[in-house]
Amino acid sequence: MTPDQLGRLTALRHGFHSAPELSGAERQTAARVVDILGSYAPDEILTGLGGHGVAAVFQGQEPGPTLAIRCELDALPIPEQTDLSYASQVPGTAHLCGHDGHMVMVLAVAEALSERRPQSGRVVLMFQPAEETGEGAIAYRADPKFAAIAPDMILSLHNLPGLALGAVSLPRAAANCASRGARIRLQGRTSHAAAPQDGVSPAPSLAVLMQDLAALGTGGDLDEEYALTTVTHAKLGEPTFGVAPGVAELWVTLRTVTDDRMQALTDTLLSRVAACATKHGLAHQITYHDVFEACTNAPEAVAVIEAACRAGDVPVTLCDHPQAFSEDFGQFAHSAKSAMFWLGAGEDHPQLHNPDYDFPDALIPIGSGIFLRSIYSVLG
Repeated sequence: MTPDQLGRLTALRHGFHSAPELSGAERQTAARVVDILGSYAPDEILTGLGGHGVAAVFQGQEPGPTLAIRCELDALPIPEQTDLSYASQVPGTAHLCGHDGHMVMVLAVAEALSERRPQSGRVVLMFQPAEETGEGAIAYRADPKFAAIAPDMILSLHNLPGLALGAVSLPRAAANCASRGARIRLQGRTSHAAAPQDGVSPAPSLAVLMQDLAALGTGGDLDEEYALTTVTHAKLGEPTFGVAPGVAELWVTLRTVTDDRMQALTDTLLSRVAACATKHGLAHQITYHDVFEACTNAPEAVAVIEAACRAGDVPVTLCDHPQAFSEDFGQFAHSAKSAMFWLGAGEDHPQLHNPDYDFPDALIPIGSGIFLRSIYSVLG
């Protein structure tokens, strides 16, 4: 990549960074992606996949498999705290996970493909909405237009603070944990604060469950038995001195390495909540939110990424443990051989979702280069 190309792509990334959009609301971001893709003359551009998703198809010269590269469109509901000239112009919203950089790397791939198509098969560049909520990949894959793409293999990356800048960590199998948020509602009956005995307060149950559910999963080694339950929010009644409470809510995040372990953990949580509510004369309801399946790499896709890294002299380390955070990319394993790798953002770089995080522009040629070498090694 020439300095002029990198400068142009960096300016493009800064433009995305300054105009972030939340999950499910990426209308202008998607429109800009479509406009840029149009200048690279793909054979087909699909829009509206799973919401505001986009796909660009580059056809090879001969029949062959379909290789897809996936990135994300959405930003986060977090105020940015930086002095960058291109800082977010949208109050309370910012690209603090690097999806702006991921998009530009895939657009760099589109530019290269416009100049040099693969020998065989086809390349599909996937721009997916709503990754941060766990809903985007599900909706994208369920969209009827996705069936027309039908990838045989899908590759993706995520930048990773704490890993040396430009280095790659490549999971052999488990890449990301499964997670879900459990919203527990306990329903009793209010009463005057002078006569709490005439109501049914959920306070005792809330106090017990806050400790009991947190103890269900205490973390540890990221293996098949790993389980972590984190209490993230609690509410008891309303802020008043005259009413004994009748309703409580408890929010708990569940996290495991495997989907089977998640099912067992969820079943245990359900039984504990039901038993506690029954004991204290309460009705209860549990709903689940931000549901992410485990993300597991396919060995065939791992081999492609490893070879592409080595061919470009990119430091790559194969690892046997996943990241503790979740990624909805795991959904695509139901449709194709898939793999995600971690591209180092720097050992001392601000962490993902921190208010002072910013994507390192030096990664643009590294990530796009790995994708391009993967494409040409598979399709010629």
